[in-house]
Order: sequence, then C-alpha cells, then structure tokens
Amino acid sequence: MANQTLVEIKDLKKYFPADKGRFVRAVDGVSFSIERGETLGLVGESGCGKTTVGRCLLRLIEPTAGELRFDGQNLLALGRGEMREMRRRMQIIFQDPYSSLNPRMRVGEIIAEPLVVHGIGKSNGDRRDRVAELLRVVGLDPDYATRYPHQFSGGQRQRIGIARALALNPDFIVADEPVSALDVSVQAQVVNLLQDLQEQFGLTYLFISHGLAVVEHISTRVGVMYLGRLVELAPAEEIYRRPLHPYTQALLAAIPNPDPEARDSRGARKLGGDVPTPLNPPPGCRFHTRCPHAMERCRTEEPQFVEVEPGHWAACFLNEAGVKSQSA
Repeated sequence: MANQTLVEIKDLKKYFPADKGRFVRAVDGVSFSIERGETLGLVGESGCGKTTVGRCLLRLIEPTAGELRFDGQNLLALGRGEMREMRRRMQIIFQDPYSSLNPRMRVGEIIAEPLVVHGIGKSNGDRRDRVAELLRVVGLDPDYATRYPHQFSGGQRQRIGIARALALNPDFIVADEPVSALDVSVQAQVVNLLQDLQEQFGLTYLFISHGLAVVEHISTRVGVMYLGRLVELAPAEEIYRRPLHPYTQALLAAIPNPDPEARDSRGARKLGGDVPTPLNPPPGCRFHTRCPHAMERCRTEEPQFVEVEPGHWAACFLNEAGVKSQSA
C-alpha cells in the first residue's frame, strides 16, 4: 500500500545572512505533513516565510536546518542528479505570470522545455502533441503554441505556467500565490481549474496565499504562518468555523463582508501595526506585540505548537485548557 503521507517537513529553518553577522530568520522551525491528494493552504502576511517554505521544499533554495521528506525519501540526502530526477514529481507554479515566462520563447517552447530537459518524447512531433494536449487541458487553444507570452492576458499566462508545471506528470505542485497577480474575476477561474486538475490527475498541492479568503474553497487543511512560524493548523472547515489563534481570527476579520451591517461572530479585532522584523523577532510569543489578548507571560514565554483538539493545532496560551498533546 502506498504511503499516504506524501510530503513531510520537520523543524524546517531557513536563515539568510544579513549585516554584522546577523541573520534574517525567514523560516524558524516549521513542521507539517501533506497527505496524498489533499491541498494544504499556507497563509500569512507578506514576509511571514510561506514562499520560503515552498522553495525549500523543492530545494530551489537550500534549508539551513530541518528534515524534508517526499514519499518517504530524504530530499536533503539526494545528490544533484537524484534531485533532478525527483523534480519530475515535484513542480511549482510561480506567483507572477508575467516574469515567470521567458518573453523570447514561444508558448510551445516554454511548455516543452521540461520535456527537453528530462529527455521525454521520442521526437519533436511527440513533444508538440504533448504541448497541444496540455494547452487543451488548461483551457487554451493548441494553436496558441506558436505565440509569445506578451500576446496573452495575465490569466492566460498563468494557465500557460500551469501547463508547464503539468508537463512531467508530477505528483505534487507548490502553487506559490498563483492568483494574487490576477483580477478577482480571473482568480476564481484559475482556482476552479486547479481543483479540476487535482481531481483529474490525482495531484497534491501546497497552495500558498496571502489571505484566508482565497484558500477557503480549495484547501483540505489550512496552516497559518506568522513571522517564520506556524501558529495554527487545522481542517479548512474548522479554521473558518472556530479559529483558535488571535492572528487567524484577525485574518478572518479582515476579509471584506458585502453586508455593511454584518458583524464578525468571532469578535476578533482587526490588526494594527506592522509585522516585526525577522532579523530581530520579539521574545516570547512573536505575535504579542500586536495581539489584543497578550498577557505578561506572552512577552517572555514562547507558546508551543500543540494539538488543542483532534487535528487542530495552535501555538497560543489561551488554548492551554484544551491541549491534548504536545508533539507534532
């Protein structure tokens, strides 16, 4: 029987060198797993480290410390050639559909490039057929293969990027804010496309986003990051129904509501202030400088990431009474 856990990250850290021997702690001890066929939504404000997590997982950047496992294999133990082969099963959709496509290449060449790199396809004709198939799959006309990226809209370009990610029949895709650069009306189309592709090809996603509103309908579970750490992780329905961390509550309260008379049933306050610098994060709970419920101990003690309820993890002293376990 196949291993149901496809992706596993343990205590992942990524520090970037800064001035005077200091380090930017972009990711500072993140642990989670992703089951086959599910979508884990990873959300948080800009600078929280979510994109760095995705790129470390694919080893587009090398982690400082931690463990990365894909289908039971230790990714950090793989050599360059072995990792190249593994990347046939792990792909990425980039945030910006304008800068992620080479403007000097035709669309057909862009989508076929992974096939050429990995030596897939017996002839150029076979690759052209594969490109045409991929364009149809993402809802584009196969004749578009002869055009250049500048001839397309942002939504069409992102579909081209999705086709490129599908070229090698991957098992797992990191979708790094794939709709944040698109118009709102187009965002829904791309999210629906990703859901259809997941069902059609049995894909597993790490879906990275700024806000909880975008990941609501696509995610199986949702993880919330703040300043390099995971502060909450739960099934999507549970996150939206009963968020346990004040930061998650604030993110939900910030989602625009078309009803001006509607009140947030969770009673959460919208956040003020800026995210502290990861160069020198606050002691204790990193969220205490902006938290409306901060206690004295929050300024000195760091809350552990614990299972408050079955499948619902959080790092907040407010939830201590419901703690079931203290190991992730």
